[in-house]
Amino acid sequence: MNWEWTDLLGGWVSGNISRPAALVLLAGAVLSGPPAVASEQPLLKLRPVPFTDVKIEDSFWSPRRETNRLASIPFSLQKLEEAGNLEDMRLAARGATNGFRGPVFMDSDLYKALEAASYSLATHPDPALEKQLDDIISLMAAAQQPDGYLNSYFTVKEPGKRWTNLRDCHELYCAGHMFEAAAAHYQATGKTTFLNIATRYADYIDSVFGAPPKRLGYPGHPEIELALIKLWRATGNPRYFELARFFVANRGRKFFATEHQTPLDKYDGSYWQDDVPIYDHQNIKGHAVRAAYLMSGVTDVTTQTGDERLLRMLDRVWRNTTERNEYITGGIGPSAHNEGFTVDYDLPNQTAYQETCATVALAQWAHRLALLYGDAHYADVLERALYNGVLSGVSQDGTKFFYVNPLESAGTHHRSPWFGCACCPPNVTRTLAALGGYAYAASADSLYVNLYIQGSARAKVGDTAVTLKVTTEYPWDGKVALELTPAARAKLALRLRVPGWCHDATVMVNRRAVKTPVIEQGYLVLDREWKRGDRVELDLPMPVQRVAANPHVKADQGLLAIQRGPIVYCLEQCDQAEPLRALWLPEGAELKAAREPGLLGSVVTVTGEARAASEEQWRRSLYQPAAPTRRVALKAIPYYAWDNRQAGAMKVWLPVAPPAQPARGLEAKAQVTVSFANDNCQPQGINDGVEPKSSGEQPTALCHWWPHKGTGEWAQYTWKTPVQVSGAKVYWFDDTGRGECRLPASWRIEYLDRGNWNPVTPTEACPVTKDLWCAVRFAPIKTTALRLEVQLPPNFAAGVHEWKVDEADDAE
Repeated sequence: MNWEWTDLLGGWVSGNISRPAALVLLAGAVLSGPPAVASEQPLLKLRPVPFTDVKIEDSFWSPRRETNRLASIPFSLQKLEEAGNLEDMRLAARGATNGFRGPVFMDSDLYKALEAASYSLATHPDPALEKQLDDIISLMAAAQQPDGYLNSYFTVKEPGKRWTNLRDCHELYCAGHMFEAAAAHYQATGKTTFLNIATRYADYIDSVFGAPPKRLGYPGHPEIELALIKLWRATGNPRYFELARFFVANRGRKFFATEHQTPLDKYDGSYWQDDVPIYDHQNIKGHAVRAAYLMSGVTDVTTQTGDERLLRMLDRVWRNTTERNEYITGGIGPSAHNEGFTVDYDLPNQTAYQETCATVALAQWAHRLALLYGDAHYADVLERALYNGVLSGVSQDGTKFFYVNPLESAGTHHRSPWFGCACCPPNVTRTLAALGGYAYAASADSLYVNLYIQGSARAKVGDTAVTLKVTTEYPWDGKVALELTPAARAKLALRLRVPGWCHDATVMVNRRAVKTPVIEQGYLVLDREWKRGDRVELDLPMPVQRVAANPHVKADQGLLAIQRGPIVYCLEQCDQAEPLRALWLPEGAELKAAREPGLLGSVVTVTGEARAASEEQWRRSLYQPAAPTRRVALKAIPYYAWDNRQAGAMKVWLPVAPPAQPARGLEAKAQVTVSFANDNCQPQGINDGVEPKSSGEQPTALCHWWPHKGTGEWAQYTWKTPVQVSGAKVYWFDDTGRGECRLPASWRIEYLDRGNWNPVTPTEACPVTKDLWCAVRFAPIKTTALRLEVQLPPNFAAGVHEWKVDEADDAE
């Protein structure tokens, strides 16, 4: 292989490869190179073509949007009724002061659902849905206070505590989602009922926050910044833009330290992006959704002001995000502990958090930057997110959702119908409902095509009205036909994004090949005089590609992923004859793509030949060097479609050599049972071999006994045949600061002996320590079952990351 190395912060590799599937090395996780430095690019400030002027009529997005319209949106409204969101608003409308249900941000989920429903009404009028929205809007109008304030939590539960905890209580966040929904409703229906509620509330907020004599403050969860820009555009009222600019400009003044009386020398505001002035951010940090929403709002403000310091900051943070902190599936935020970022290149797979909302937020930010600069590299990130991390957030039937999106699963991670914190479901529904708004943009002399979706669009390029008809099977096929029809003959540029994953794109105009097409900022430029009937044929070759992560990503060293076009693939256990943990994909193995009608919506699958050890060989390799392997068939499906069939293991990143098995003990062969498990306890996490870095780490699968507190509980290992053991060690879970699990008061080991449970004879006390393995040795025993007996501390629960068992030295 003849490699060429380019150092781009993270670095990426391209080269001449004489094998069926190309190998591309990602910079962190993005497939394309970075855009030019912000200070070197002109601000084009493109206009997005509104989703109301875009028709989607394809075989990929249309069925999903129809499911979104007919299943997901009605289901979301039903769940909001069941969860109490609507009842909370009714209580506020009645002036009640008790009975509120749910977390402080309940209103925000309702507003996102209303936004999604509004977008749906714009493209698919539905009198029944419109009536349902009208009724909810009337309810909100009744709940709005005389001064314009509207928040059901503070109206019902804490009426005297408005604006007393901006960091944690989400008042401004909820208001932001209201403003977005109101702007969408106005755009969709032309009615001002919702918009009037929003402007009354925005006027009240503007009377409270701002330069003296108004008060300082900004949201603990950014969102209102970008929402105020939408409200400004919908109404033309410049006060809303100025309020957005105020929130952006003052962020980082460590207001939350003052609000919560935290000494500055002990204050770390990075979780809330409140650690440094907004101009001084060097990298993405803290809570992932907060961070990306903030950067989206900053981008909106900077688009209008042209502030060069903010532009430079956005460029630094964008590069750090996409080159060192983005997953191949388009998501961000690896850690469950803070729902956000840790250190550069920390991109674990099985414990990946990658919240669906964070992927949506990154897509929104990418779209704003693509409009600001007219640079296709930003649209590449948008596309990656939409086709992978966003779409995986909802099931095929539209009634189950992912909050967390791991890139590897033992078969225990599944979508849920709803969540106590239900931010992700309506975020997916509103994104799908407004999808057309991401596809096209226009300037005074150009029409930009960012997403290739069959259908049509109407746009204004300068003073020229243009209709564009698109015919394609994208993302399964890279052939795209475009018919551009101006109202009259006109000279303009049609700019077609050449995706970063694509090489050797070709184009024809009226059946004549363009020999040396012009490429500017990632767009293929066709600048000519256009007339009715002109036809463009674009060919974006889609070979199956092997993708390697940046070498700094430890979790992916020695692994490759499969991608074709914009689609990232994964292996699901139900498609393989051998356990996923035993499979590896040799670098030279041929991979083929083929459409499979009827499978998961008629997807293109990738098949090939892998290597695997038998299950018995694999089990033996737990204690011995890797066993001999044999040839087996491999089948990969799009990542977004996983967990829509029978439960089973899943992997995105695959070894290219026989997997080195972890040194695991007898626990690997045991069946797990527990004394109690609620619906978010995963007992199998206790022996999944995923070792934590600390007690506070939030694993994908966790064995715990919450909400039981102060009780005696147990976890049990059972073997099919007797085993000889002489020791055990436990790594305890502790979520101090965010949950109710603490270290246990005490623990011990018992074994089953002829139907009776007896304590082992330890050689030492059973230690209870945080962030370390707690080990105990005992006299060897022979048994078919062990129990970890745990005494929960008073007023708290407990949980276990891992429980390992030591085989006796003289075991046969």
